Amino acid sequence: MPFTLRKAVFPCAGLGTRFLPATKAQPKEMLTLVDKPLIQYGVEEALAAGIPDILVITSRGKSSIEDHFDFSPELESALQQKGKTKLLEEVKAVSDLISIGFVRQKRALGLGHAVRCARDMVGDEPFAVLLPDDIIRSETPALLQMKGVFQQLGASVIALMRVPREEISAYGVVEATPHPFPGPPNRLFRLHGMVEKPSAQDAPSDLAIIGRYILMPEIFRFLDATETGAGGELQLTDAIRNMLAEFPVFGYVFEGTRYDAGDKFGYLQATLDFALHHPELGTRFAAHLRTKQATL
Repeated sequence: MPFTLRKAVFPCAGLGTRFLPATKAQPKEMLTLVDKPLIQYGVEEALAAGIPDILVITSRGKSSIEDHFDFSPELESALQQKGKTKLLEEVKAVSDLISIGFVRQKRALGLGHAVRCARDMVGDEPFAVLLPDDIIRSETPALLQMKGVFQQLGASVIALMRVPREEISAYGVVEATPHPFPGPPNRLFRLHGMVEKPSAQDAPSDLAIIGRYILMPEIFRFLDATETGAGGELQLTDAIRNMLAEFPVFGYVFEGTRYDAGDKFGYLQATLDFALHHPELGTRFAAHLRTKQATL
């Protein structure tokens, strides 16, 4: 019997301080990447993986996320009256995307705490976690790749990416061994440990944790038992590390390009690449870049 995956959690309660002052009155998750907010890319990825139920963990000042995915009768009526059919279809498609719920995280107490806020909605089911500012461009959606692994193994799966040693100290890094898998070679690993932001010489591998997770419901028990760290924050990686003693956890090196859109430089990289691959703007934008390059 195949393992089912019906629910995805989007932690969106952070303050977005790396983007101040732009995020003073606007959620980081609503920053626009070409023509869609960051969170919509993640939601569309979850839908492409066949996951119909979305839960967004929010906080005060994040109501625009809920508004974005809500029905907007005034806007739709105005677009219809002006004959802007294509825009009308795009706006309606957003509100028709998903079954979506919202839970407020009243205090920003870490990613693990945000995930724990989803317990009532998730129940006793496996679920996905997607960090909205980790944007992944790939032919096959990254979460869909991971879902295939999950359905074969029936265990938690974490997205991994190979990172140059000189950059490894910016990531959580796994200690892992290759695991047999009928898919592409050198992509699936059994995890044995995790180290948060190690130095290049102390890193157990070059495999970094990226913001996509498929977790078995047992994770909630380990979140409850995991001690909080600095600032009273509960870290998801600490709970997963503790879970390794009782349950298998796998890491999968996905095919695709990941952008840290929560960082200004990563956001600019994503904007450039997504603009170049945009079906309507790509050709014009590439020509513009060539013109600008010739003047430098």
